[in-house]
Formats: sequence, C-alpha cells, structure tokens
Amino acid sequence: MDKTQTQCMLTFYFPDHTWEVKANNRTYHSQIKEPFFLCFKKRKYADNEIKTSKYNVITFLPRNLFEQFQRIANFYFLLICVLQSIPVISTLPWYTTMIPLTFVLAVTAVKDLIDDIARHKSDKEINNRPCDILDGKSFTTAKWKELQVGDVVCLKKNDFVPADLMLLSSSEPNSLCYVETAEIDGETNLKYRQALSITHNAVNTTDQLAQFDGTIICERPNCDLHSFTGTLFWKNQEFSLDNEKILLRGCRIRNTEKCYGVVLFAGVDTKIMKNSGRYTLKKTRIEHLMNRVVLLILLILGSLSFCLAVGAAVWDVWFGSKAPYLVTESTKFSPGYRGFVSFWGYIIIINSILPMSLYVTFELLHVAQSFFINWDINMYCAERDTPAKARTTTLNEELGQIKYIFSDKTGTLTQNIMAFKKCSIGGQIYGNQYDDANFATVVDFSWNKFADGKLKFYDWSLLEMIRSGDNPGVQEFFKLLAICHTVMAEEKNGQLTYQAASPDEEALVTAARNFGYAFLSRTQDTITVSELGVQRTYTVLAMLDFNSCRKRMSVILKDSEGKIKLYSKGADVVIYERLRLNCPHKDSTQMALDYFAAETLRTLCLAYKDIEENYFKDWSQRHHKASVTLQNRGRLLDELYEEIETDLMLIGATAIEDKLQDGVPETIQNLKEADIKIWVLTGDKKETAINIGYSCKLLSERMVLFEGHNISKVLEKLQRNNYRYKDINIANISGAISSSEHPDVLSCDNKALIITGNFLDEFIKQSKQSKREKQSCWKLRTAINPKTREDVDSEEEAHERAFVELACQCQAVICCRVTPKQKAMVVQLVKKYKSAITLAIGDGANDVNMLKTAHIGVGISGREGMQAVLSSDYSLAQFRYLERLLLVHGRWAYLRICKFLRYFLYKTFAFSFVQIWFSFFSGFSCQSIFEKWCITFYKIAYSWMPVLALGILDQDISDNLSIKYPKLYKIGQRNELFNYRIFLMTVCHGLLSSMLLFFIPYGAFLEVMGQDGTTFSDYQSLSVTVGTAVVLSVNIEVMMEVSYWTVPTALSIIISVGLYFCITFITQSPFLTRLNSEMFQFTEAATNTFGQPYIWLVILLTVTVSLIPSITIRSIWGVFGSKNAGRATYEDPNKGKQRSDNKTTPFRRNSTQRRSAYVFSQDKGYADLITSGTSIRKKRPASGADMDSSAQTVPKGEKDVVHERV
Repeated sequence: MDKTQTQCMLTFYFPDHTWEVKANNRTYHSQIKEPFFLCFKKRKYADNEIKTSKYNVITFLPRNLFEQFQRIANFYFLLICVLQSIPVISTLPWYTTMIPLTFVLAVTAVKDLIDDIARHKSDKEINNRPCDILDGKSFTTAKWKELQVGDVVCLKKNDFVPADLMLLSSSEPNSLCYVETAEIDGETNLKYRQALSITHNAVNTTDQLAQFDGTIICERPNCDLHSFTGTLFWKNQEFSLDNEKILLRGCRIRNTEKCYGVVLFAGVDTKIMKNSGRYTLKKTRIEHLMNRVVLLILLILGSLSFCLAVGAAVWDVWFGSKAPYLVTESTKFSPGYRGFVSFWGYIIIINSILPMSLYVTFELLHVAQSFFINWDINMYCAERDTPAKARTTTLNEELGQIKYIFSDKTGTLTQNIMAFKKCSIGGQIYGNQYDDANFATVVDFSWNKFADGKLKFYDWSLLEMIRSGDNPGVQEFFKLLAICHTVMAEEKNGQLTYQAASPDEEALVTAARNFGYAFLSRTQDTITVSELGVQRTYTVLAMLDFNSCRKRMSVILKDSEGKIKLYSKGADVVIYERLRLNCPHKDSTQMALDYFAAETLRTLCLAYKDIEENYFKDWSQRHHKASVTLQNRGRLLDELYEEIETDLMLIGATAIEDKLQDGVPETIQNLKEADIKIWVLTGDKKETAINIGYSCKLLSERMVLFEGHNISKVLEKLQRNNYRYKDINIANISGAISSSEHPDVLSCDNKALIITGNFLDEFIKQSKQSKREKQSCWKLRTAINPKTREDVDSEEEAHERAFVELACQCQAVICCRVTPKQKAMVVQLVKKYKSAITLAIGDGANDVNMLKTAHIGVGISGREGMQAVLSSDYSLAQFRYLERLLLVHGRWAYLRICKFLRYFLYKTFAFSFVQIWFSFFSGFSCQSIFEKWCITFYKIAYSWMPVLALGILDQDISDNLSIKYPKLYKIGQRNELFNYRIFLMTVCHGLLSSMLLFFIPYGAFLEVMGQDGTTFSDYQSLSVTVGTAVVLSVNIEVMMEVSYWTVPTALSIIISVGLYFCITFITQSPFLTRLNSEMFQFTEAATNTFGQPYIWLVILLTVTVSLIPSITIRSIWGVFGSKNAGRATYEDPNKGKQRSDNKTTPFRRNSTQRRSAYVFSQDKGYADLITSGTSIRKKRPASGADMDSSAQTVPKGEKDVVHERV
C-alpha cells in the first residue's frame, strides 16, 4: 500500500489526521491555504511567532475607545457633550464636559498602553530567541519567529524547545533525549523521549539531515499534552509515532549534548499555545454592579428631568402669561416645546448626579491599592528577591470576595523536593533522637566522599550502627535502597549525579549514598555500588518494574557466591500482603508506619527473600516465554511477578517528606476558616494528589473521601431533580443526596471529592451525547413541541449543575490527571452555576488557561517557569503570601471601594437633588441654585480629596487582626457592603439630606431682615448659604465614615473646607467681576452673607439636622444590624480551631490515611530502558572503536576494591 492510499484511509477513518508535514520543504507548506471567513483564506500552517498583546499601532485607538465606551458612564458623558453643543438646549458650554471626558479617556488609554507595551516586550523577547535551523547543508542561527513547519532544528543542552518537534536523533545512546517540563507542568524531574530506530540510524550527520524528505501525517493541532498520534512515511515504509517521539514547545533539553527534530506544529498551533486560552477583559463584580447602578441613575435622571419638564410646561400654561419677564417669547412657542427644551436643559443641569470623576477616582484608588500590594514587605521573598506584584490594577476589591480557590499542586503547594527524614529498621525508629529540634544535631557525613552534603539527618545512632557492622538488618536496608531502583548515574566534574523517573526514588538512593551505600553505575545486566568504601558489582537477573497497579518494584540479583536474592520495596499494603507467616518486626514496623503517617510522611516498606537457583531457572524460563508472547503478555507477567514476590522478609520502612512550600498548611487552614473552598487541580496521579492533600491540611483524617467513579448514579439522580424542577431553579439538593444510593457517604458534612481527568472526559461525553441525542430529531419535535430546544439545553445544564452542586457541597475537591483544558473547564463550570468569585493559582504554562478563565489569576514566580506569571493578574513568590493578599489587601480593598462608592454617591445625590427642590420655586426655569463655579469645584475640590483619602487609607482593623480573625472575610463573599439595598438606602439618604439642606435655609430666609435693616433673603445669599451647608455636611459625613484616622485623611478634610471658603471669596470678588461679569456674577455675595450671624446659625442648624438621619441609621445598624458588616467582631480565635487541634486518631493499615511514597512515581520507571540496554550512556562508535565497551566508567578513588564476579 503506497503513501497516498494510506493517507486516504487515515483521512476516512480518522478525519482529524489531516495534518501533513514534509521535512525540508518550506515551499509546500507556504502554498497550502484553508477557508477562513466567507471567501477569504489563510495559511494552514502558522509561523512560529506568538502574540499575547492586545493592540498594535493601527488597532490601539479604535479598540481601546470601543472598550472604554462600553462603560455606560463614558457613553453617557459623550452624549452630554453632543447635547451641550446644541445652542437651544445648552445650559453649559460643551467644553466643560469634553475636556474632563478627554482627560479620563486619555488616562485610561495610557494605562492600557503601558500594560500592552509590557506584553509586546515579553513577546519580542521570546520570538527573538536564537535557534539553529538547517539551511541547505549547514545549520544557521535564526530567531524563533523565523521557524516554519517542516524545518529541521538542532537543539543543544539547556536549550528551550522552540516548537513542537518530532525527534529525529540525538547524541545519546539509541537517540534518547532527556527533557525537563517545568515550563509546562512545573515538574523538575527529567522525562525521556526516544527517536525512531530508523531515524536514529540513518539521520545523524548534516548531509543526512539535509537529505531527509520524510512525510508525517498526524492529528491536527490540539490541546492534549499527553498524547500524540501520527505516522512517518519514509523510504516506502511506515513508522508509527506517539507522544514519546515528540518534543513539546516549552520543554528544556537536559543531559543531552545535542538533538535534532523536525517542526510539526509552530506558533499558535503548538500544544502549549492551544492550552493558553484567549485573553478576556476581566471586570470585577463591583464594576458590573456599578454599570447597572449607572443605568439606574440614568433612569432616575431621565425620570426627574421628564417630571420637571412636565412641570415647566404646566407652569407655562398657568403662570407664563403672568410673568412675561421670564419667558420673553412665550407667544412664539407652545408649552409642549418649552417642556421639550426644559427636559434637555434639566438633563444637562442635573448631569452632576452621575459625576465624571467617579471613574477617574475609581481608577486612582485601584492604582494606589496596587502600589500597597507591591510595597508590602511582608509579601517579599528575600530568598528569591521577589516581591508581590499587582500586574493589573482593576481587580483589587475582588480579592476580598473570593469563594473558590483553584490551585495547582507541583510548584505551587509543593517544592517537588523529596527529603529522607526517618526510617524504621527491625522495628526500631531512627531519625527521632530529639523531640526538640534545638537540641538535635545534624549527622556529619564528611567521612564519606560520596556524600552530597544536602541530607539533613538528626540521629547519630543509625550512622554508628552502620559503621560498626553489628546489625545485618541495617546493612540490608541501605543495600536495598542502593540497588532496587531504576535511577541512572553519571559523573560530572568529579561529582556523582543521578537521573530518576521520580524525585522520591532519587531521595532514597541519595539517602543510601550519604550513609555509605553509593550507587555508582549500571550496565544492561549489572549494577555497581560502593558499600562503605568497598566497590561491589552484582548481576541483575530481572527487574520487576513499578506501575500504578503493582505499587511496588523488585529486583533479583546474584552475588559472587552465587546466592540469588529478591529485593522489593513498595506500599505497605502490598508488601504486608506478601510477607511470610510469623515475620518478625511486623507489628513494631506497623506502629512505626502509623507514627510516620501521623506526621504526614510518605511511607515505603522494604523486604527481601532468598531464592533457590533451580526454582529461579524454571521461573526465568517461564518469564522469558511470557515476555515474548503476543497475547495477554501483561497478565502473564503479572502472574509471574505475583508468584515470586511472596514469603518476603520485612526489613523496615522509610519515611520521606515531600517538602511543601513554606507555610502552606497554615495558609490553607486560615483560608478555610474564612469560608474559602480550595480545589486542587493537578496533572499528577490520584494517590499523589491525595497525599499532598493530607500534608497541606486540605484533607483531614475525619473527612470521607468520595471517589469520582462512584458518583455517577448520584449525579444521574441529581440531574433528574434539577431538570424536573428547573422552573423553580432548585438550589438545595440535600434531599436528593440524603435519598440517594449512598446516603451515609453523601449526607455527611465533612466530605471531600476526588475525581480524575478520565471521569471529567466521560462527564463531558455524557453531556454532549445527551444533547446530541436530543437534537437528532429536533426539527420534527419542534413542530410538535416548541419547547424542545429549551429542554435540550436545560437537560445539559442539569447534568452540569448536578456535578457543580455536588462538588461545591464538599469541603475539598481534588481533580487529578487533568489536562490544562480540563482545569479551565472546571473553573468555567463553577463560574457558570455559582454566583461566586473564583481565583486560580499556579506556576506552570499548563495553568495559563485556568488563570485566564478564573475571575482572578495568581501566578507563582517559581525557580523555573514564568509562563504563569506573564499571564496572571497578580504574582507572588510563594503560596503562603496568598493569605495576606486576600485576608488583608483584598478585604481592605473591598471595604475601601464600598465605602468610597457609598459616600461618593451620597454626596452626589445630596448635591444634585437640591436642584430639584429649587425648581419648584424657580418656575421650572432650569435655573441652578448653585453658583456656576460652586458646581465646577464641588466635584474636584470641595469633596473629592476626603473621598479619595477614604478609599485609599481607611481600614477597620489592622492587618494582624485581619489574619487572626479570618471569619471577617465573609462580608465580601456575601457582598454586604455594596449592593442594590445599600444603593437604595444611599439614594434615600441623599434625598432626605437634600430636602433638609434646601428647605431649612429656604424657610429661614422667608421675611427676614438683617441687623443693619437690609434684607438678605435674596437668591445669591440663599445660594451661598445652601452651598456652604452642603459642603460642610458632606465633609462631616465622611468624617463619620472614617474608621482609621491618618494625617492625610485629616488634612484632606481641612483642605477641602478651606478651599471652599477661599475659592468662594475669590470667585465672588469685585475684581473678577470687573474682569468678566458674565462668568463672575455673584459680586461680594459671600462677604455680605457670611457677615450676618444669623446665616451662621442657619448653617449650623441645617448641618446638624441633616446629620440626624445618618446618626440614627448608624445607631440602629450597630444595635440590630450585621455585627461584622465592616467592623471587627472579636471572637475567640481558638473556637474555630478546636477540631484541627485535636490529636489525630490512630492509623489503621489499609486505611486511606496511610500514604505510600511510591505514588510519587509519575510514570512507569526506566526498567525497560535499562534491561534493553538503550539507556546505557555510550556514544555512537566511530570506525574501529571497541563495540564491547558498554559499561559506565566507575568513579576513581576507591580504597579497597573487591570486584565480585558473576
């Protein structure tokens, strides 16, 4: 079958496999185009340039203006500018609104431009990275962005992979290539990739690479990081491709001098970019509420203007003819026309009800709060010289409303560093010499030249036992650790370094190395170790590798005396099941395991057995026969493994600590006290995720772990209930849970949900399949029942809602083996069906999509990757700083923003509504009660600085108390401080204050005579009196709002009041009136008014009475209202922690609380590579080289060398 026929079959059976790549053929890929939009087409194969910025030179102005005018207030002020340009209805010049609006738009645009320039710099840095590309018959240095699909690339040690490549060959044995995926998933342990044998042998030199013309047909670009399917057609042959032949963009080449690959996917088509998600403009809940509040204010403005316009028309009919001096051309225009003109006049007059400075001040508050986050020394990591950074300035208050946190594991909660802490040998526990760490001394390993100096062990008795040689069990313990593994060693600069499939294996081998049993080298069938300075080589007869089902690994060795032994290590459950009867130290080791588990250490049991030579020969023959059979190979091998791994003798147990980030358990505990639910979304195995859950206190021994594969029936019932009661929008599903098939498990309050990526895949498939089945006969059913479409969508939503409701009722949720796309899907489901604010935190490129999907994304600036930080809203050095970010800065920001909005709206309503009451006494003539300059400076001088200080500096309690009493955080989750009820109360408060501020002076001015016999009950005196009362009243109101007095706060109030009097006297001075009588009409009005003691009594009475409603409301609220609405309630800090402080219950074997260290092996070990010989570090032999030199070089310097022959 030729290539064309095979391609047709692949396309027919696998329609996604239409991606054809021809090596060293740029012309072919540049010609292929595919439909894009209507009749337009674009290149099928993208170039390697990436773009994360939003704007360019052409799109910046229109796109930015479009985004800004999505704010209703900005659009509203643009409309006001248009109205003010119409002379008939204009009461103020157009530039009085256009200039401030332009300033607001310009400030926001500059801020957006600065943010986008930073993205452009980041993109430029990545796109301009150098790499070696094959050009003709030689390699030339080019930029990443110049790469094209089909190019052959040369990568060297420590280089980043620039695109998704198919590995052709490498300088390592059998074209192995070791990669580090920290930029993708945060994992620092090495993974291996291996090229096809055909390319390994035939594509080595530059000439061979230039002549390589293979064609790869594979799946189209997708987001699946863990699988790949394709076929290589070359030399009239077909070769299968899988994920082990692919190097993904973002990986880093490690321990491989050089490798070659051909580009399959470039730029936006790479898997990591497919997982990055789209950039979405994030807005806070407060901002969304502000937009709706603005709509309500506009509705109020329109309604009031309409009512006043009607009043103007009615007044014109009833009194217009009696007052011709007010309407000089009343005979030319009808009352309706005057009402129409008055409507737009009042729109302009009362437009201050929605002040333009609202959004400007809002932005300034965000910027100031962001600086506080950046400057917080308590969130500065001195070890990494990394401070906290607010990468966006628009989401601060949402930090105080978080309900769900979605966290990555590796690199976020953990350091991915394993440490050997304790052990049990022969029932005796070592590593626990002193309970008090102050009296413990670190064991000195300087006597051992192979010690790496990193192991911290605090029990000298174990070292003395080893060096004395009195206890054979201790020697067997460390001998097992040194030989039962799949670690590979190499010597670099005289130092021994290890490569392991998982960090736990490396920790165990390193521990044995420090105690004198150093693994030195291995070949295909031998392993060499140094036992207390004596070098020994053992023959490896068989390696029984670890996998997730076996949960153990065994190795069968023969020593120089011909004795055959099996050494095994694994989870305590599987090892205990295979111990011989009456095995010594079984009970004491079990007690040690319980002790280790209580300290959240990862336990591992070690055992061995002697094997008779005749039995092994028979077993080996059967093993070889099973290993070459084509059917049921795995089952036959497992049966043989089970047969020989019996009657074991227990040696002891190890205890490994997976180092968490500093302060993670305490941070999680405090966040849980704040009623924040934490979900862990990780690509690790289920056992690994559960173990970390226990270590970081996310899970407790009292929690019931509810496995994901057991909840299908419950979800079906919940789905039926949700669908049945969809019209009621049922929210409480406790009845369905209590009546489900698993009532005892689901009805408990303290439960945790454990689900896997496979479960989520099945969940999505069921949801889509249900919708597809319903839509198959949709057209026919629609003719019969028009609600069919709604039923299809409702049933799909019920399926999703059931899962979300069940998960959200759990105290903790752990999603393991999930892809980046699944992480984002889980976050999106919670956002869709829960009215709650979500936060995602991670450190790898696989977390980028999740960070962008959540309301707030927090990136951890790890030691390796920075992809998450570049796509985050906030960046932290460690997870523990999240506690302060939320409980202190988040809560303060929410409190300040809410106080700012309440006070800002109040002062606006109190000022604007006075105009309405004056209209009833001015013939609805659109005359303003305030002087023109009072209106102008009221917004920017008389009341702006106090509210700015309130929104920047106010705090109800200190930062230490905010962390000590995390329950105070709940006010933000419940959205207590600013909502529609608070807005309505603010409107009523402003309305009542405006009535008092107008009618008390108006009543006091009726038929009043001054001390000098002159009357001062004129319009200008009333204007000055009311204006003074308003300014003093709103400033005293802000004084009552302040909880934390500072010098800037006090100065802002003093300066505001002082500016009012200064500006009033200046604008009403005779000098300015003589300069321009049109602009300065209130000649000496302030001097005449303030010279009357009666006026000061009126002002004092007005201000005092206007404050009575506020004082009354605060008193009632303090007595009967919510005790923790903005104020601290000092509860017993130990009250909520009694449960967590209780002693842990004893552990039982086979219980879920026992954590085995072996679960940290992410994939199958290197046993297949070792036994096949492909992993042995040997270079490609040159002509005439010795082909038998396959063993590794043993480090020099052994004092006593005893080489034990087989």
